[in-house]
Amino acid sequence: MAQGRKEPRRDSGRKRAPRRPSSLPGGLDAVFGVHAVRALLARGEVPRVLWVQEGEAQQRLVELIDQARRGGARIEPHPREELDRLAQEASHQGIVAFAAPLAFESEAALWFKLEAWPHGAPPLLLVLDGVTDVHNFGACLRSADAAGVHGVIVPKDKSAPLNATVRKVACGAAEGVPVYQVTNLARALARLKEFGVWITGTAGEAEAMLFEAEFTGPTALVMGAEGKGMRRLTREACDGLVKLPMAGSVTSLNVSVATGICLFEAVRQRRGVGD
Repeated sequence: MAQGRKEPRRDSGRKRAPRRPSSLPGGLDAVFGVHAVRALLARGEVPRVLWVQEGEAQQRLVELIDQARRGGARIEPHPREELDRLAQEASHQGIVAFAAPLAFESEAALWFKLEAWPHGAPPLLLVLDGVTDVHNFGACLRSADAAGVHGVIVPKDKSAPLNATVRKVACGAAEGVPVYQVTNLARALARLKEFGVWITGTAGEAEAMLFEAEFTGPTALVMGAEGKGMRRLTREACDGLVKLPMAGSVTSLNVSVATGICLFEAVRQRRGVGD
């Protein structure tokens, strides 16, 4: 009797179909990480949807999850790979909130705040003239938040939007630091002077070094665009110009790096002043 060919062995178990990726909530910004989500809730803005990593993260983040749920957020557990894919290189820490897009504060709100100044320390403001790269914008906001800046001022034109990428790079700072949008930056700087604010601009050709400047009083620090620096009218509106001492072969720094250095020189000088 001839021996027949062996039938291929069949797997008795069924292969599991790959899990379909969840659809993203439309029209909302994704906010990544514990600090950013906590800042969102502290601001009084409850996310519409909260994605939480399945497993241990649900236990670790139970307090934050409960706070969002009480505010009306829909809580959705998701596998880590979905959060990783959404966050790309950002650190999501097992939690992603979907919230309404951020809006700029109005110019009128800036003048109202200065008229009824609520802080013991004098104003420390950051002005970004023509910073259009969203990653640099987000990094500048992160430094501003860390340095205790009271507000960031940007022009209506030639400025990066307050979008989801900015929020991701800022790691919660976009929710914590008010960003005021003004129609005419040079005119806004002139109005700041009426409130006693000293305008210090940064420029590579300045004669004075950063560490020679005085930042203990009401201060607005102006940082220019990547590569081009401040616009002419902005430069002319400044009370003084400073530069960073550059000892190496490079002649300039990324605007977000320079912003951090300048702001923390102001922090160093202002330690113990007011609150």
